[in-house]
Amino acid sequence: MIFGIAALVPALFFVVGVVRDRRRLGNAVWLGVTLVLLLLWLVFRASATGGWAAVAVGYAFVALLLGLGFVLPSALVANGVLMLRREGLGLANLLSLLAGLAIFGLVVAFGFATAHTGPVVDAVIGSLLIVSAYVAFLFVSLLLYSIVYGSVGRRTGFDAIVVLGAGLIGDRVPPLLAARLDRGLHLYRREVAAGRTPLLVVSGGQGPGEVVSEAAAMREYLLRRDVPDGLIVLEDRATTTEQNLEYSAKLLADREWTGRAVAVTNNFHVFRAAVLARRLRLRMQIIGAPTAWYFLPSAFLREFAALLAQNPVVHTVTCGLLVGLHLLLTLS
Repeated sequence: MIFGIAALVPALFFVVGVVRDRRRLGNAVWLGVTLVLLLLWLVFRASATGGWAAVAVGYAFVALLLGLGFVLPSALVANGVLMLRREGLGLANLLSLLAGLAIFGLVVAFGFATAHTGPVVDAVIGSLLIVSAYVAFLFVSLLLYSIVYGSVGRRTGFDAIVVLGAGLIGDRVPPLLAARLDRGLHLYRREVAAGRTPLLVVSGGQGPGEVVSEAAAMREYLLRRDVPDGLIVLEDRATTTEQNLEYSAKLLADREWTGRAVAVTNNFHVFRAAVLARRLRLRMQIIGAPTAWYFLPSAFLREFAALLAQNPVVHTVTCGLLVGLHLLLTLS
C-alpha cells in the first residue's frame, strides 16, 4: 500500500512538469520513479495475496533476469555486428556491441562473486551493480519518455519548418537525412493544403568528406520535389544540433518572423533536440522522422550518452553517494 501511495508524489511532479514544459529532462526521471514505485506496489501486493498472482510474479522475475542477462546482451551484440556490416567501423556504430559485451561482463562478474564471496568482492560487485542499476534506470526512463514526447503534441499549424542536418555522402543525401527531409515535406504540404505558406529552413554546414554543405544538398533535394526556392532558407554554418537550432532561429528572427516553428529530426533524436531547444529558450517543437530499425539501438545509446554528458556532475555525485553508502554498509 505504501508504494502505491508514494507513487502519487512523483506522478504529480511528472504531470505538472509535462503541463509546464514537455521538454523538461526531469519529466523522464519522474516518470521512471513513478513506474518503479508502481512496480514495487504490484510485486508486494501479489506477494501478500499469494496464489496465482505470486506465481506469476515469480515467473515474471525469472523471465526478467533471463532477458536482462542473456537475451538483451545477445540482441545488442547481434545488432552491433549488423551495424558494422551496414554502416562501417566507427565509435557510434560500436555502441550496441560494446553495451552487449558490458552486460555479459557484469553477468560473469556476478557469477564470480557468488563463487568467491568475501567483504571486498561483495563490495566491488555490489558497487558495479548499483552503478549499472542507476544507469539502466536512467536509460529506460529517458527511452520511455522519448517515446511519450514523440507521440504527443501539435502536428499542424506551423509557419516555419526547420530540418536539421545529418551528414552527407559526398554531395548525396543519405537515407537518414532523406527521412528528415521527407517528414519536413509532409508537414509543408499539409500546411499548404490548409492555406498556409510555411518557410522551410534547411540547416547544416559542410563537414569532412562532404563536397557541399548539408544545407545546399538539402535545398536541391527539396527543389527536385517542387518546393519553391523562395520558401527555402539556407543555414549552412551549423555543425551540431545546438547550432542547428540556434542559427536557424536567428535566421528566422532576422527575417522578423514571429510565427510558430517546428524542427524535424529523426525519432531517436527528438527528445535531446527538445531539451536543447528549451535550454536555448526557443519556442520550438520537435517532430521525429522514421529510422531504420537496426539503427535505433546504437542511436538511442548515443543519445543517452549525450544527455548524460549534459549533467555529468549530478550523475557522478548521485552514483558516488549510492556506492559510498553501499561500501559503508558492506565493509562496516
